[in-house]
Amino acid sequence: MSPTSPETLEIKNRGIPAMLPSNNASNGYVDGDTNANNDIQPAPYGKAIATRLMEPNEKASTLGSFSNEDISLVLQTFRLLIADLCQQFNMGHPGGAIGMAAIGVALWKYVMRYAPHDPTWFNRDRFVLSNGHTCLFQYCNLYLNGYKAMTWEQLKSYHSERPDSLCPGHPEIEHEGIELTTGPLGQGIANAVGLAIAAKHLGATYNKPGFDVVSSHIWCMVGDACLQEGVGCEAFSYAGHLRLNNLTCIYDNNQITCDGSVDMTNTEDVNAKMAACGWDVVDVEDGANDVEAIVVALSKAKDPNREKPLFVNVRTIIGVGSVVAGKAVAHGVPFGSKDVAEMKKAYGWDPEQHFTIPDRVKQFYAESPTRAERYVNEWKNLLETYSKAHPQLASEFRDRVAGKISPDWEDYIPSSFPEGPTPTRKSNGLVFNPIIEHIQTFMVGTADLTPSVNLSYNNYLPFNPPSLQPTSGPVGSYKGRYLHYGIREHAMCAISNGLAAFNQTSEGQSIIPVTSSFFMFYIYCAAAVRMGALQHLQVIHVATHDSIGAGEDGPTHQPVELAALYRAMPNLLYIRPGDSEEVAGAWKVAIEYKKGPSIISTSRHAVPQLWNSAGGTSRQGVKMGAYVLKEVENADVTIIASGAELSFASNAAEYLLDKYRIRARTVSFPCQRIFENQERDYRRAVLRRHEGIPAVVIEPYTPNGWERYADASISMRTFGHSLPGKYIYQHFGFTTERMAGRISDFLGRWKTGDVDRGEFVDL
Repeated sequence: MSPTSPETLEIKNRGIPAMLPSNNASNGYVDGDTNANNDIQPAPYGKAIATRLMEPNEKASTLGSFSNEDISLVLQTFRLLIADLCQQFNMGHPGGAIGMAAIGVALWKYVMRYAPHDPTWFNRDRFVLSNGHTCLFQYCNLYLNGYKAMTWEQLKSYHSERPDSLCPGHPEIEHEGIELTTGPLGQGIANAVGLAIAAKHLGATYNKPGFDVVSSHIWCMVGDACLQEGVGCEAFSYAGHLRLNNLTCIYDNNQITCDGSVDMTNTEDVNAKMAACGWDVVDVEDGANDVEAIVVALSKAKDPNREKPLFVNVRTIIGVGSVVAGKAVAHGVPFGSKDVAEMKKAYGWDPEQHFTIPDRVKQFYAESPTRAERYVNEWKNLLETYSKAHPQLASEFRDRVAGKISPDWEDYIPSSFPEGPTPTRKSNGLVFNPIIEHIQTFMVGTADLTPSVNLSYNNYLPFNPPSLQPTSGPVGSYKGRYLHYGIREHAMCAISNGLAAFNQTSEGQSIIPVTSSFFMFYIYCAAAVRMGALQHLQVIHVATHDSIGAGEDGPTHQPVELAALYRAMPNLLYIRPGDSEEVAGAWKVAIEYKKGPSIISTSRHAVPQLWNSAGGTSRQGVKMGAYVLKEVENADVTIIASGAELSFASNAAEYLLDKYRIRARTVSFPCQRIFENQERDYRRAVLRRHEGIPAVVIEPYTPNGWERYADASISMRTFGHSLPGKYIYQHFGFTTERMAGRISDFLGRWKTGDVDRGEFVDL
């Protein structure tokens, strides 16, 4: 196959009603007219299409015992079922799902390995629907192929009032047969790359000659909109570089987005772009009808000689068979009862019948569970013989399949640290590098910041194709557990969601991914981090340069507002440790937390180490979210701080006592969400606000959220500034003298009643 031009699978018309949209000849469409709105006009029902014959060596060996008429009936059934499901409650996205019907038949019936009776079977192929609005495409395939949870009643619950519906408006990971939650377009592409990396890595680690115990293939469905999203482009580029030949992307090329035809906004040569990114490219011309051509194209994914990921460009028609076929209106609006009736009449169906599945169609799908049982049994038998041939490796593999992490991981956390000022980003390396060096569960990566994030452990092996010979740096392997993502922050985090989702059990994940970058750059990643939180995926994000103390890098690198976003995000732990001891506690919490992602937020600059002082920091305290750093009798005020500025609280407390005779207790507050989950008595004991002791928080971020725990804040009202680190705190008033003076002034106003109880004051 030429690396620069696609391989075209020629087709012939098999008598199935075909309606191809018009477009230019280079896209393989027949000529036709477009209306004033550039909506593609479908050919009339049953119009013959100019076709070419497939080469003999490209013909599929068989489509089983089913005739072309049977296939046509299956496609009609699928399309009408979707039309009825959307019409039932007058909501939904019918067009794309209907246009992709032939792809679904080819994939679920003839190509993909999966197990409806055992949907979490470890060695199954994974399918990701990146264009998640076409969810009925997936739900109908799950139902027709025998997934037990997807009952007839559940399928018909699409857009119903049932809160227990298994058919939400976009696929959700909690349900059988759904590998990942998709919705924001492009995310699914990157998720699929993560799944493919996971399969490659686990296969390289555990497979032995004759024992391919990990051989999952990853299938990703994308639409025109997914291809335009930046995160998808990042992921495509990285997958091509990694030569992930276990990944196939199927492009539903209907040339329609919400606004109209794609050429309103995008006229790039998609095939040339994908080839340039390092993908093999295959074309299918009549993707609306020609199941056999699609099967031939998808079967190329399993070619053992192929060295690249596969991109299958399938020409389809949005809303094929409907009166709005080829038009943007087919995307997100039901066709209407009259038009659905016309669609049925055109197929020769009774327009008064709804949700009809003929017996011949049921027979078509009947063998899926039996075939799947054979797949599972063959793999279990392989695993048994593998265990005899390689007992030690098999034992480790079974633990990974079960989601178990080696129980001695905590033994690698140091019990003490250097006493001098240390950047907490350096503390990350002191804590985590011994863990990842010895514990295989972790895969760590960074978006081109290896020298800054301090997570490259001794003799680390990059995850890279073994055939790649970089100009500099070590030669990699698919066994490698260090991912050089390049400058692709968004894709890094979305790919990590795929790594985490590859295999999840009640005990944990086969892979726990770790990402790393500057904290400010996690605003690029927010959509992916949010998707991980939504899915309860355990991903540990390591953020550095997390304060104005980053200094001369300037306000572009000083994330004064970002913590508020992540502290508000459900299921996510945003942890801001104050020194090496608290960093140890943060890693312990993040590794043990299985209900979602964590962000460990650390400093670029050196900070005082408080762990070796009287009443110092505590890794156990981090586990509580907040804890008393120093208690005093008859306290006048509580000073709260976290992260790089934790020492500011201690310094201000000492100055207040010496200068103003004000007794200040201090609280370290590394994680709000963990603290929220503690018992009320503990929370009260830490804050003591119920005793009438006011609390002041010191943090050079915007104060949003601290009003739940404090009465006043010394915080940021503006973005940062470009000044060397040792001057910037002074510039914004974060000196011991000025902070103590503000607290003293506040207490005077508090005691006189000038500040009302419950009124939050920005000092």
